[in-house]
Amino acid sequence: MGPAATVGVCFLFLCSSAYSFYLPGVAPRDFSRGDELQVKVNKLSSTKTQLPYDYYFLKYCKPKKIMNVAENLGEVLRGDRIENSVYTFRMREEKSCTVACKHTLDAQSAKDFKEKIDDEYRVNMILDNLPVAVLRQRRDGNPSKTYEHGFRVGFKGNYAGSKEEKYFIHNHLSFRVMYHEDTESNSARIVGFEVSPISIKHEYKEWDEKNPKVTTCNQNTKNLVQGGAVPQEVESGKDIVFSYDVTFKESDIKWASRWDTYLLMNDDQIHWFSIINSLMIVLFLSGMVAMIMMRTLYKDIANYNQLETQDEAQEETGWKLLHGDVFRAPINYGLLCVYVGTGVQIFAMTLVTMIFALLGFLSPSNRGGLMTAMVLLWVFMGLLGGYSSARLYKMFKGTEWKRNTLKTAFMFPGILFTIFFVLNALIWGEKSSGAVPFGTMFALVCLWFGISVPLVFVGSYLGFKKPAIEDPVKTNKIPRQIPEQAWYMQPTFSVLIGGILPFGAVFIELFFILTSIWLNQFYYIFGFLFIVFVILIITCAEITIVLCYFQLCSEDYNWWWRAYLTAGSSALYLFLYSIFYFFTKLEITKFVSGILYFGYMMIASYAFFVLTGTIGFYACFWFVRKIYSSVKID
Repeated sequence: MGPAATVGVCFLFLCSSAYSFYLPGVAPRDFSRGDELQVKVNKLSSTKTQLPYDYYFLKYCKPKKIMNVAENLGEVLRGDRIENSVYTFRMREEKSCTVACKHTLDAQSAKDFKEKIDDEYRVNMILDNLPVAVLRQRRDGNPSKTYEHGFRVGFKGNYAGSKEEKYFIHNHLSFRVMYHEDTESNSARIVGFEVSPISIKHEYKEWDEKNPKVTTCNQNTKNLVQGGAVPQEVESGKDIVFSYDVTFKESDIKWASRWDTYLLMNDDQIHWFSIINSLMIVLFLSGMVAMIMMRTLYKDIANYNQLETQDEAQEETGWKLLHGDVFRAPINYGLLCVYVGTGVQIFAMTLVTMIFALLGFLSPSNRGGLMTAMVLLWVFMGLLGGYSSARLYKMFKGTEWKRNTLKTAFMFPGILFTIFFVLNALIWGEKSSGAVPFGTMFALVCLWFGISVPLVFVGSYLGFKKPAIEDPVKTNKIPRQIPEQAWYMQPTFSVLIGGILPFGAVFIELFFILTSIWLNQFYYIFGFLFIVFVILIITCAEITIVLCYFQLCSEDYNWWWRAYLTAGSSALYLFLYSIFYFFTKLEITKFVSGILYFGYMMIASYAFFVLTGTIGFYACFWFVRKIYSSVKID
């Protein structure tokens, strides 16, 4: 396949992804009485293993032909597998005790059910793009409704005085569909989808495949079962009858607000506390920066510019003495350029993604939309990454621009793809639906090589065509000797201290993000997230400037890498917090699941390091150029 064909395939994939990304769940659907409703089934998920499975991995009732629903890139990466099911009914026509099918469990099927019950797997279903929810009682006695996403496969317990715990399956589903009626058109829109799962050992006189009937259900009422029903045990060789019923209830909830009930579990007060906590850190840092800028720094510049004799200049100490060395190219400046360029790419991707989220394009109703947007934006922002890396590399008078461009295009995504490939192999070994298919993996590689890499080269070319950034002062040929530094100005201590405040500004919001990722909850408060992101930018910039000023005052001019690492070290605290979160909030027991958690958190921490490091570097770069262009140098 030639380069043109590769790019063409990638663009077709992009268009199809964007198409499937924007359409689902955006426009409301109107249903008239009697219109067919099809419940779709999604993955089986568990917060204990983090390994999703296809719904039909277990021996549930299957339709005559299983059809996969078209999914976008984000849904595939999340492990969603949306398919049709046997659960069908008609709008506003109630059903009671409808038999779906009967299965006889073999040894393997029974074992699979038991394993999934042990690992607390939940079944996810969808109706009109709305996920099924289970109503639960609040522990604090509050009468307000709260929901759980999906229903459990089954449960373990004792029955009829048995000392041994047995496994029971939820084989009867009682659906309740809430709808909002339009009085003018006599049509309705679905605004809620609830289920009450029950385990019941169905009884029947004689099984008729064409017209199956059970004697266990109370046909005279719309309730689920008669009182005191025997639960259905999971055991090899036993017959299990799956059944369901459906009721409809008119609701005052409008279609635009139908997701609100799914999002009630998040507490806005805690988010406001997070914002206030972050703002206090920013005000503290801003005060320090203002003190340095307005008093100390301006006073320094005034004093330096008033010196009349050379002898007076030689007696001076402080940051002005470094004017001949402060812009000296650092060690491994090529690597620094690569990381800064990659950081600009991540920053642009993050900023644009948040803007889309604020505009409502990435709401929870667009499953996989956030992941799709991030991947596609990363690809296109390669233009900015290559441009930034090239500009910095040319400033350092680098000559091997092709090697620098290749490193920018391949280093960061190559590391991520390697880790991702290893983790995907582990998921594939567990036969989980979370494993990315070969076709999707090929599409990702195609996006990387076919679009991202060429854009990095285009950006790099444009960057090298620009004139080099001129230093405000000349650099001496012979490096100045750096005096011995105090213990608190040592690079390791300074870098580790610098990362605490940026992490402290975001760690409360980080808790909600981790909860949405690992505990199967929705994250939707992108307004709070955007404010925290702005606070993170300000905090990284200010703490780096403060520590850089102290470093220059102690006559140490090696600020390039330290500026990057000072803000970037907040990623270390992020990873340490993820370890704390793992042991205090999660109940992961499987070794493979633990590797997956720490593998993905390593990827997130690495990206956070590159992002925050770049913010700190550019803030420091601006600060140093500003102060040295403000003093008179003979």
